[in-house]
Order: sequence, then structure tokens, then C-alpha cells
Amino acid sequence: MARGCLCCLKYLMFVFNLIFWLCGCGLLGVGIWLSVSQGSFATFSPSFPSLSAANMVIAIGAIVMVTGFLGCLGAIKENKCLLLNFFIVLLVILLAELILLILFFVYSDKVRMNAKQDLKDGLALYNSENNLGLRNAWNIIQAECCGVNAYSDWYEALKEKVVPDRCCQEHYQNCGRNTTSMFWERGCFEKVEEWLDDNKHVLGTIGMVILVVQLLGMAFSMILFHHIHRTGKKYDA
Repeated sequence: MARGCLCCLKYLMFVFNLIFWLCGCGLLGVGIWLSVSQGSFATFSPSFPSLSAANMVIAIGAIVMVTGFLGCLGAIKENKCLLLNFFIVLLVILLAELILLILFFVYSDKVRMNAKQDLKDGLALYNSENNLGLRNAWNIIQAECCGVNAYSDWYEALKEKVVPDRCCQEHYQNCGRNTTSMFWERGCFEKVEEWLDDNKHVLGTIGMVILVVQLLGMAFSMILFHHIHRTGKKYDA
């Protein structure tokens, strides 16, 4: 009975980690494609220019791929070293997530203030030639909002009373230079905060699912590790 359960656990862990590995490969491929085809696509922060959508997808894809590889190969080969490394990687990721979450809640006001200021500083780089990614990012997000706090943020950043054309409620070329145009009055920072608040239950559920998957992966790897270490036997069907 115990042998059958361990064999089932082994192949279950293999299948799930194979799926994660394939997902990691997919994310890595998408990230590389974004990096090559779009450059610094979707980066808002001048302080962290490497924090672009492409680089974040590449990093997440690489982590998922490596973790999935360790779990997949460690389970099917019943390799103690790979299973232990799989456990350690998941533990490090879990601790990093918890630390970042705690720091975010403890310093939430400071993070919010610094994020606003960094975004406002980035507005001044909108028309510069070396910041195509920042311009693309603002053009995408300014669908129903304008600036960080309000459209007037652009006046200060660009040193003249103009805004990007995407800020216009009725969009047409050079509408941002027309003082009679109607601009979106709500800032994009408020819009993002509102979206996060509206979707907090969904985001919380996703976070809990990720946490449960990580804990199950750690538990399964340690169960296999201890049984292999104690008995030295493999649990093939």
C-alpha cells in the first residue's frame, strides 16, 4: 500500500513539474521574443530601466523552468541531490516572497510615495530617443487616464502645456497640443490602485494557489527524499 502511494506520488510530482517546466520554457521564449522585437517594452521606472516586461517574463520563466527541471528529473530519477535542491529552491523562493510581502505592508506608504515620484521623474524622459520602452508603456496605460496624479503632471515634466495624444478623450494626431481638447482628468496611479482593489480577491486567490503548490512541492520532495534515503529503494510501478 505504502509502495503504491509513493509510486503514485513520484509520477504525480513528475507530471506537475513537467507542466511547470514547459510553462517556464514558454515564458522564457515569450520574454526573449519581447526583448528582441520590442526592446525595452513596458518599462515605467527611470531608476530601474531593466525592470521591463520582457526582462520580468524572462526572469520568471527561467526560475520556473529551472525549478520544474529539478523537480521533474529528481522525481523520475529518484535522485536525492536533485530533490534536495528542488526543496531548497522552493524554500528560498517562498522566504523571498514572504519577506517582500512583509516589507511591502510595513513600508506601504513609503513605497507608494517613492513609486509616484519615480513615475513622475520618468515622464520627463517620454520624448527622449533612448526611452522607447517608457514611451510605449505610457501610451498603453493611458487609455482612460493621464499622467501619474493628473494630466497636469505632463506640463511640469515636458516644460510646456502639452500632453501625449493618448491623454485625449477624443484621440487624433497632435490633440495633446490643442488646449481645447478634453483630457482624461484621472491619474493613472489612481486607476492602477483602483484595479488592484477591485481584483484583490482574485489576486489573493492566485497567491494562495501559488503558496499551496509551493508547500505541496516541498512536502512531496521531502517525502520522496526521506524514503529514498532511508531505504535506498526505487518505487517503480
